[in-house]
Amino acid sequence: MAKIIGLPKLSPTMEEGTLVAWTKKEGDEVEVDDLLAEVETDKATMEFRSFDRGVLLKILVPQGETLEPDVPVAIIGKAGEDISDLLEQVASKSASKSASVPESASESAPAPESASAPESASAPESASESAPAPESAPASGRVLSSPLVRKLARERSIDLRTVEGSGPQGRIVKRDIESYAGPSAAAAGAEGERLPPRVVKASSMRRTIARRLTESKQTVPHYYLTIDVDIAPLSDARSAMNAQLEASGEKVSLNDLIIKVAAATLRRVPEVNASWMEKEIHYHQVVDISVAVAVDDGLMTPVIRDADRKGVAEIAREVRDLAEKARNRKLQPEEMSNGTFSISNLGMFGIEEFSAVINPPEAAILAVGTIRNEPIVEGDAIVPGRRMRFTMSCDHRVIDGATGAKFMAAFKSTIESPLTMLL
Repeated sequence: MAKIIGLPKLSPTMEEGTLVAWTKKEGDEVEVDDLLAEVETDKATMEFRSFDRGVLLKILVPQGETLEPDVPVAIIGKAGEDISDLLEQVASKSASKSASVPESASESAPAPESASAPESASAPESASESAPAPESAPASGRVLSSPLVRKLARERSIDLRTVEGSGPQGRIVKRDIESYAGPSAAAAGAEGERLPPRVVKASSMRRTIARRLTESKQTVPHYYLTIDVDIAPLSDARSAMNAQLEASGEKVSLNDLIIKVAAATLRRVPEVNASWMEKEIHYHQVVDISVAVAVDDGLMTPVIRDADRKGVAEIAREVRDLAEKARNRKLQPEEMSNGTFSISNLGMFGIEEFSAVINPPEAAILAVGTIRNEPIVEGDAIVPGRRMRFTMSCDHRVIDGATGAKFMAAFKSTIESPLTMLL
């Protein structure tokens, strides 16, 4: 018996998901645990796998749509099975939801046909947004577009007459609006016009980042501790390690060494390796370090598990692998959750010092600046030196000032005497 398949909730924090790609098309056989589609959530691109066996009879939602969990996306059943009743059920629910929208909003909402299922999962985006019967040619002065496209254009103050359509018969489709950059600066300057802002809808990841960081700054009492260290001993240790690793083709970065130093210091000052849990403080028995990785539309924090127990070369391999997964949106939830301490490094961008926002429920995050080449005093002489600043943001509910200072002193001592990590 055919059944409607809803979009599953693929992570605990998922409030909506974007159907990036269907991997099955209508008429395909589907087995339990077969990959149906890829869904972009607030954290990563996740696999949407089937819980049912049968034939994919109908795809109800085209690629690129953003939906809430449980919204119908497909129908699975037996080959040739009549699904007209199920299609009516889906249409009825959609109409009911539209009826609850205020009139001013419903006027700009997509027409029912724009939300209906495409003929095939491989249908181009333009096909999913165009009317069932395309006109042979536009009337004079008329712009071919769907209600959805017109709504997006109004939201972004875009004159559709200035947009070049890539759909059938020159129809303007969603991707044309999303990629629209406006009239050229030269043309605008020639006409004396001022360019409006380029408006881009915030992704699920960006909205989640905004929500979580706002909550963090509003609810977590941050304070900051900054130290300036002699980075030369650690930098020299890195050079020696890379000389040893040269034959294998591997390398370790200064950031890999900083992760190791932080992990070792958390063992020496375990009060910092903690989380605020409202009525409890959890002092962690493991050292799992979250490493901030910049991606195209935000920030992800893959976790190096048991960093205190791993060698620097192993940490380097894990950081590279997890960073690559993060940039390709392939991280799994378990690879970026439940860290106990975070590190954010902007040194590669030339930033000398900054303060990072704590990632709750963790109690601290370490911000890493760039290496500064500057003269220092050694005895009675002025010599070339290499310095670096570190700033730790602390949750005052968990980490008192003296405890935070104790951690930073131990961290500085290890940075400047790397061999103490072996003790």
